[in-house]
Amino acid sequence: MGHGIHIFFWIPAFAGMTLGHFVGLGMCSKTKTKDFDCIVIGAGHAGVEAAHAAAKIGAKTCLITIGRDTIAKMSCNPAIGGLAKGQIAREIDALGGLMGLATDAAGIQFRMLNRSKGEAVRSPRAQTDRQKYHEFMRQALEQTDNLKIVDAIATEIVTEDNKVRAVGCKDGSVYGTQTVVVTTGTFLGGMMYVGSERWAGGRLDEPPSEELSQNLRRLGLELGRMSTDTTPRLDAKTVDVDGLQVQPGDEPPMPFSFMTEKIDRQQIPCWITYTNEEIHKLLRDNLHRAPLSSGQIKGADPRYCPSIESKVVRFADKKQHRIFLEPEEESIKMIYCNGIFTSMPKDVQEQMLSLLPGTQNARIIHYAYAIEYDYCPPIQLKPNLETKKILGLYLAGQINGTSGYEEAAGQGIMAGINAARKVQGKEPIVLGRDEAYIGVLIDDLLTKGIDEPYRMFTSRAEYRLSLRADNADRRLTPIGKSGGLVDQKRYAKFQNKLKDIDQLKSYLINTHSAGVTLWDLLRKPNSTVAETLAENPDIRKMGCGRDVLQAVIIDAKYEGYLAKQARLVASLTTLENKKIPLDLGYNKILHLRAEAKEKLSAFRPATLGQASRISGITPADITVIQVHLRKYASNRTDVQG
Repeated sequence: MGHGIHIFFWIPAFAGMTLGHFVGLGMCSKTKTKDFDCIVIGAGHAGVEAAHAAAKIGAKTCLITIGRDTIAKMSCNPAIGGLAKGQIAREIDALGGLMGLATDAAGIQFRMLNRSKGEAVRSPRAQTDRQKYHEFMRQALEQTDNLKIVDAIATEIVTEDNKVRAVGCKDGSVYGTQTVVVTTGTFLGGMMYVGSERWAGGRLDEPPSEELSQNLRRLGLELGRMSTDTTPRLDAKTVDVDGLQVQPGDEPPMPFSFMTEKIDRQQIPCWITYTNEEIHKLLRDNLHRAPLSSGQIKGADPRYCPSIESKVVRFADKKQHRIFLEPEEESIKMIYCNGIFTSMPKDVQEQMLSLLPGTQNARIIHYAYAIEYDYCPPIQLKPNLETKKILGLYLAGQINGTSGYEEAAGQGIMAGINAARKVQGKEPIVLGRDEAYIGVLIDDLLTKGIDEPYRMFTSRAEYRLSLRADNADRRLTPIGKSGGLVDQKRYAKFQNKLKDIDQLKSYLINTHSAGVTLWDLLRKPNSTVAETLAENPDIRKMGCGRDVLQAVIIDAKYEGYLAKQARLVASLTTLENKKIPLDLGYNKILHLRAEAKEKLSAFRPATLGQASRISGITPADITVIQVHLRKYASNRTDVQG
């Protein structure tokens, strides 16, 4: 994550000056200037993917972080994946990112969620060892060619003519660059709360970034406020899990990364406990002491990851809420109380835990706290995550109003890819809603308007039948290869998998049983053929792996649905491909409704498809814009506002 304290004594008149201007004024005369193609500010989950992607593609990249010991730090739950998030993690891996590999290296428990439901909503999740995850990511970045890690505090993005020119740091160093990816997490203007206690911070025991936040405002970006809560961390030796429900991992554990053959190590259990009416009364009686309820915090509270006190109020009819006690490392030294997100005073936290089965005598290592921070409403971005106001400036992660490691990392890898491609003079890569959950995520950010932390769900994806965790490699590996991020080793393995899938499909289509092909039998509801394929002698001779069998079985099961979905996607292709000039003068378009003019002028959609998804925009509005674009296509002065 990015952080910062001021580098320059800023004078507003200097905004937009070049690096040379600063050197000429003597502000940077003591520091040697270095040049990069891309600079990533912040080494959280968005930052590591952005820096790795840009460097692997060939851009000379610099990652600026407050310290190498904070790289990919899991400040919230040390877990990767979950509903819809697991799909994003698999997509990052398919594109050539690091998250899946790090999860497999550091995972201590692996589970497939929603096993009882259809494949479209099944999602992998892994509890990880937070220190091992960090160490894997740090080592991976340190071994990445074209990437330099700088321990510093970024405070200024220097621009000229609305183009990125340099990044300045607190220590006086200035780095020239063509592109910057800002991945500051919760550090921009960060303020932390425990009850009535309040102090500036971007994360536990780490300073906020006030100067960079002010710098972004001066560059013309709009900023808002958001907030989120953490949970108490407990000394595992003082937690009594006897009598609690045990939550084991799956056997065998299923890897996250396409490149991981299998996971052999022993899995660590989690435990489940429940709140009770005594705890609920305690929270209700002390609501006035919670910073959000008392009005200290102005930022929006997460709707989909609410504080425990908010849940007690919102779901007043519920007599209990489920709490997961999750180890933070393989050695089980610290327990993360998943479900007790709160900013209640310390004495209330202590009383609450004393009433919770399993934690009655637990010692708190870190009290839960809330953090309020600045974010940039993402309608200020293009689909490639570049800002509309500043060329070469990209934003990724919580700065765009999202929550979660996976959402951040998904944005990070796309921002890194596109920053590098901009330097190389190539067109950006933009994933469609029909191609990836990452595409859904970014499109939602640009068209929905974000006023509370955004979290991904399978229900947000209208094409979720084809956006499954099991086929992320087939959907996105070719895109990662064309973008230069997927290496030859991964691509060769991927090609071999495709050959195995084709061979198995051909066998099933051409092999009959009782006059019906095995492929057609697979397609029938409640068919038991799938359960016998692994024992089929002919298939065993092919040496098909479990992933190949699974892919073919699901392809057969969903064949009809996917064909129907493909026709729908094709029918919408015209809208998705029709670009709209970012400077289109909506107020000059005849017959366009006033509401449409107002909303389209604010959102500035990049395509007709995006415009159609903005709340309040009707099909008639889209038709009017289409007519206008055709009529004035040859005269840009009439199109501009």
